[in-house]
Amino acid sequence: MSSILEVNNLEVLYNNIILVLKGLSLEVEQGTIVALLGSNGAGKSTTLKAISGFLPLENGEITDGTIKYKGELISGLGPHKIVQKGIFQVMEGRRVFEDLTVEENLICGAYTQKSKAQIAMGMDKCFEYFPILKKRYKRLAGYLSGGEQQMLVISRAMLATPSLMMLDEPSMGLAPMLVEEIFEIIKKINENEGTAILLVEQNASMALEISSYGYIMENGRIVLDGPRDLLINDRDVQEFYLGMGDGNEDKSYRNVKHYKRRKRWLS
Repeated sequence: MSSILEVNNLEVLYNNIILVLKGLSLEVEQGTIVALLGSNGAGKSTTLKAISGFLPLENGEITDGTIKYKGELISGLGPHKIVQKGIFQVMEGRRVFEDLTVEENLICGAYTQKSKAQIAMGMDKCFEYFPILKKRYKRLAGYLSGGEQQMLVISRAMLATPSLMMLDEPSMGLAPMLVEEIFEIIKKINENEGTAILLVEQNASMALEISSYGYIMENGRIVLDGPRDLLINDRDVQEFYLGMGDGNEDKSYRNVKHYKRRKRWLS
């Protein structure tokens, strides 16, 4: 398969001072799910914002490296142009328009569509994946539950018919049963629609379960990458991200500052 997204040696600077991404490279192949994992502050969300074109809104800029989508250089394009090309980011925190109805939120995602018929077809497809949204069609989005809001923002992304959907922490704040449901639907969207997905997620075990490939970030760099099975069976990944340590109580992922990373992670 060919790559739909290629990020090469990317550097990102905030406020002309803080270097957040330090030569990051990754690829997403067409029709695949790729997990981007790492602890808080590793630079995962910054990576997605760089791809989506949102960095200037936060005084950030790409100072080196390139981003290519379907072989075309998109570094420096505005967010609206990147959406039109087929990339849609679902941001963390369930960014619904609380004072708009479910219907109106979905229409906002469909602004790239050219006809009402396309919008109607897109909504019907969303309701196949998330039937509860059809029942909540006229309800204000601010009154939806957290799980329903997450379903809404994913549906809103689907209305733009992206070739690449980027999801930032879709499990955040959701009950375990809802997390399983959301991830199962993400997998179905990938399989049924052929949508490539770049998934940023703290729940590493769930993310790797539905992904075919993964990257692990630390301090603005990729420290490990490989097919899902390779990562799941890697001792470092098991210890630092999957909670499968050697039973030593002094080593806790929640107290990550006490870890002494193995040399190859820092190379």
